[in-house]
Amino acid sequence: MKYFSTLVFILLFLGCKNSSVKSIKETNFYVGTYTQKESKGIYKYSISKDGKLKNIGLAATIINPSFLAKSKDQKNLFAISEVNENETGYIYSYEIKNDSLQMVNKQESGGAHPCFIAVNKDNYIITANYTGGNIGLLKATKTGEIAPISFVQQHIGKGSTERQTAPHAHSTWFHPTKNEVISIDLGTNELWFSTIDKTKNELIYTTQKKLKMKDGAGPRHLTFHPNNKWMYILNELNNTVSLVKEKNNAYFITASITTLPAGFSTDSKAADIHISKDGKFLYTSNRGADSIAIFKVNTTNGTLTGIGYAPVLGANPRNFSLSPDEEFLLVANQDTNNIISFKRNPSSGALTFVDEIFAPTPVCILF
Repeated sequence: MKYFSTLVFILLFLGCKNSSVKSIKETNFYVGTYTQKESKGIYKYSISKDGKLKNIGLAATIINPSFLAKSKDQKNLFAISEVNENETGYIYSYEIKNDSLQMVNKQESGGAHPCFIAVNKDNYIITANYTGGNIGLLKATKTGEIAPISFVQQHIGKGSTERQTAPHAHSTWFHPTKNEVISIDLGTNELWFSTIDKTKNELIYTTQKKLKMKDGAGPRHLTFHPNNKWMYILNELNNTVSLVKEKNNAYFITASITTLPAGFSTDSKAADIHISKDGKFLYTSNRGADSIAIFKVNTTNGTLTGIGYAPVLGANPRNFSLSPDEEFLLVANQDTNNIISFKRNPSSGALTFVDEIFAPTPVCILF
């Protein structure tokens, strides 16, 4: 009986210990950077269950990995190298193995200064080349090896401002429910729509679907509502979010709202946009106003109402990300070399500061 009681105590102790370990489990994430200063490439960090941040260290040495994406099976990480070498940048593939990044290979992106990358379930990769003004289509194997670029979609046209004298592809997205690629071009001030020819591995441009934004808007990024029927386009130059819907196989803008506080007159540029998984709250980052704008979503018609701003405690907030459980929102402040974690209230959408950590020129956060 004595030995039985002792065994029970040990098992209970170990159970409590394991439970305690689980309760303080940390979630890892990667940070893409610009490397003109002290940064060496992609860094690995973690966030604890209470929102505290920790620097794990350099994960991969690479020039200007300013945007990152993972394969759908989470086994590979893909990073752009935002450079211009003979009118092309690069895409790097890494295997995520034992919590480390092991390089698989790299390929040309198809244009100068790639600034965005996305991967779908079939391991098609699309990248937006800002200076090249084009979209590159590639494909990776199940082990993450990227084949040479199979197609480049060159954009043409211009907008109405000094930033829009030529095409500047800023992001490109896979539609979540159909074979459609949506490419956002800040320079031409348009959204371009294409399908993937999976036999030829080419993008087929759908001319009748091109959507022109308001003059001077400068579209940059988008996010899909969880109902997959509405898109929210973040316009960098005029600091607005536009609600886009589709009807009779055509897209149209239904409403737009500013990302800036009333009366704000200093120069500012919108940077990134994300929506909560329940579709109730939407967030954008403002560079200049240096804040996260918080919007409530009307779940009936998709319109937005501004409900507040959270100062980012730094300068030039580029990319930001919601943690996988959406308990926290993390912001990368490029000019002040810091990452900020906010606790997110799922009922009100409000953000409360939790922690701050040094990061060298951070511009992308990927969980």
